[in-house]
Amino acid sequence: MTLKLAFSNAVEAAKADGRAIVALESTIITHGMPYPQNVETAHTVETVVRDGGAEPATIAVLGGTIHIGLEPDQLTKLAQASDVRKLSRADFAHALAQQATGATTVAATMIAARLAGIDVFATGGIGGVHQGASDTFDISADLQELAQTPVSVVAAGPKAILDLPKTLEVLETYGVPVITYGQDALPAFWSRDSGLTSPLRADTVEELAQAHLTRTALGIPGGQLITNPIPQADEIPRSVIGPIVDQAIAEADAQGIEAKDVTPFLLQRIFELSSGASLTANIALVKNNAKLAAQLAVAIQTART
Repeated sequence: MTLKLAFSNAVEAAKADGRAIVALESTIITHGMPYPQNVETAHTVETVVRDGGAEPATIAVLGGTIHIGLEPDQLTKLAQASDVRKLSRADFAHALAQQATGATTVAATMIAARLAGIDVFATGGIGGVHQGASDTFDISADLQELAQTPVSVVAAGPKAILDLPKTLEVLETYGVPVITYGQDALPAFWSRDSGLTSPLRADTVEELAQAHLTRTALGIPGGQLITNPIPQADEIPRSVIGPIVDQAIAEADAQGIEAKDVTPFLLQRIFELSSGASLTANIALVKNNAKLAAQLAVAIQTART
């Protein structure tokens, strides 16, 4: 069978011109932020990518077709839709077979980016090993996807709701390079410093581009995780957000929230407990990641020519 890939007009033009492209996920639109902040943020992030010299390709499944880039009306419709599936590796093919509409997580966006020939993907934060995973075995498919799909993912670190030391251990086991941009400390989403040291560091976009291309040349499968600290002016320090995260996790445990419902519940509860500060920081870090991803996509394209 032939997969249905639909490229937006802008992405189609970028491909024809040989311009750099940055993939963007769609769960941040459907499951990460409320309307209208979600559509406003999506448009803003796309503008940041364009200002950086690359073309944004927001990825989603609409009616059983993988869309690489959304037209403005499609993005707005998705932002207001209800009962949109949250797609990862396990249910991606099933949604396509059922001609469903779904938003792509980190793992699913990486798969679609690979199919479309896109090297770089900008997101907010990656999933990982959840608290209590020794009992629940709740580990995000994002980690295994990073180990096998050759896309460089720019994120503000693993989400702060996770067990960060165990997440790093799993990434190391899978052979995924974790490279922090511009500092030694591993960032943790809303905070610049998780309290952990990053395994690797890069101080220029050119270093990141060469690492991406060299990994391909070596024939090593998988991508690389580039952790980009949230700007200092926008961060919520670990000492402030930590107790809020702990309370949200305790409430999730008490209510029996499990599996795919955990992250949306925690993010919503943290938004409430932080009086909206977590959403403000989330928007800032996504924009910051989009800026770096655009620079990286351009650097990779330049190095290839």
